[in-house]
Amino acid sequence: MFRKVLVANRGEIAVRVMRACEELNVGTVAVYSEADKESGHVRYADEAYNVGPARAADSYLDHEAVIDAARKADADAIHPGYGFLAENAAFAAKVEEVDGITWIGPTSDAMEQLGEKTKARRIMQDAEVPIVPGTTDPVTEPEEVREFGEEHGYPVAIKAEGGGGGRGMKIVHDPDEAEDQLDSAKREGEAYFDNDSVYVERFLENPRHIEVQILADHEGQVRHLGERDCSLQRRHQKVIEEGPSSALSDHLREKIGEAARRGVSAAEYTNAGTVEFLVEEDVGRESDDLLGPETDFYFLEVNTRIQVEHTVTEEITGIDIVKWQLQIADGEAMDFEQGDVEIDGHAMEFRINAENAANEFSPSSGGKLMTYDPPGGIGVRLDDALRQGDSIVTDYDSMIAKLIVSASDRKECISRSLRALREYEIEGVVTVIPFHRLMLSDERFVEGTHTTKYLDDELDRSRIEEAQAQWGSEDGSDGEDEEVVHREFTVEVNGKRFEVDLEERGMQAVGGGGGGSGGGAGQPPQPAGGGDSGSTEVTAEGEQVTAEMQGTILSVEIEAGDEVESGDVLCVLEAMKMENDVVASSGGTVSQVLVGEGESVDMGDTLVVIE
Repeated sequence: MFRKVLVANRGEIAVRVMRACEELNVGTVAVYSEADKESGHVRYADEAYNVGPARAADSYLDHEAVIDAARKADADAIHPGYGFLAENAAFAAKVEEVDGITWIGPTSDAMEQLGEKTKARRIMQDAEVPIVPGTTDPVTEPEEVREFGEEHGYPVAIKAEGGGGGRGMKIVHDPDEAEDQLDSAKREGEAYFDNDSVYVERFLENPRHIEVQILADHEGQVRHLGERDCSLQRRHQKVIEEGPSSALSDHLREKIGEAARRGVSAAEYTNAGTVEFLVEEDVGRESDDLLGPETDFYFLEVNTRIQVEHTVTEEITGIDIVKWQLQIADGEAMDFEQGDVEIDGHAMEFRINAENAANEFSPSSGGKLMTYDPPGGIGVRLDDALRQGDSIVTDYDSMIAKLIVSASDRKECISRSLRALREYEIEGVVTVIPFHRLMLSDERFVEGTHTTKYLDDELDRSRIEEAQAQWGSEDGSDGEDEEVVHREFTVEVNGKRFEVDLEERGMQAVGGGGGGSGGGAGQPPQPAGGGDSGSTEVTAEGEQVTAEMQGTILSVEIEAGDEVESGDVLCVLEAMKMENDVVASSGGTVSQVLVGEGESVDMGDTLVVIE
């Protein structure tokens, strides 16, 4: 087994991997950005190395910085977690070329084949796995989208080759939308996955999202560990995941599981992965009527990594998927047959995100966990990295924790989940806990007849607002801790972290003096880049359009001197895995543009001035 594993990730998934390492008596190494220097995964690891500034492209996505940290730590393996570099075949290939360091995951060749959707579709088609009608070659021109729509009907989905979780996917409802949506999908693909290649496929109207967890070793053995139902989604982002699916008959469940095994075997895949399918829901189906073997299901994609919701499968099978990732990477063969995999009971996972569901799930712009008291008891599991008193890092994603609840059946699981969510006390940051409580009393969800469209198209928004008002917490005030001054002194020697903490009570905080990004109440909006990017000073007069959240500028649609009208898109801001159009609130002339493509901005930064 490995001596020391570097986890090229952050937050709860980094801690999850490190816990598996601990149980295998393997040392752990964390990497962290400047924004994460006080984060939980850094505290948990045996060693920690700084890999760059807050911007992910300059830290967690920096191939050489991560590999260099592994060399400095004398790590003999790298685990990528999920997100960031987890599905980056180029990074995996670089790690494979480093003497003495093992990549914990599928080979870079397998990642490249299955990570790019058109190649994956061809492999699955050859393995006689059903696929949604679509292109097996990349699409580059709007006319190709229109021709596909004319042949197969609208709506049409445009998807990024390297995409996942709804990122890089755009829906075209009529021919007039083809050009704009194609450009947007390519832009997201480039921004998220460094790959602007896209393809198109028929967009299913009433699908369920069913995914199959697989493990494959170097001896050609492939096992599936049952399915998860991830049909409760908002804008293609999973909200609650559960297993097994309450909608599938045993016969259909086995057909889907065997299709997943067949496709993965054809790709000569190793390690953990997930094969995702869309299953046609029978509209009007009663909850007791299960979907039979005649039901249509289609291959969607393969996630060549561990997934956020892998915990659901672990709870109902008793199989530690992350440990098996490590063991398979170390050359160990699986010691169980497909027939040995048993599904026991039911489990659900709730993503505890710092988001306000009543405000279109808008992410928190910051805050501190003034109270953090997670639930416990039988059947309750918490995967997290934060502790009471920790500040929320908003540079990456909004996840605070994952709550996983298991029970003997789905009905008991729902009751136990409600109990656990009522116990979960978080103060200082608004979370989606009220939304989760609402869904566990929602008739459609409880009956299990919902589809991926339910939240976006059918759920009454006023119910979310009522739940938030009844059960929600408020953002904490930064002023509550003014009498406590916390200082951390960090020394880095060859990139390795050494630190001393000092907490002073009853003292005045020392001012930062000139610069700094903290800011104070009552300060005017700041130019983008915090004043560090050169010519970002606001010199023009007029209405200042500011960033409503921290993020990265994907594109700038205007130039100084352009005439704009109310509602015109000025620029596109990526934040929390979503594209956000920044629009003009009134008409006028653009007198100054303070941002460029690829720049990181903070909430309140001035982006554009309109006179």
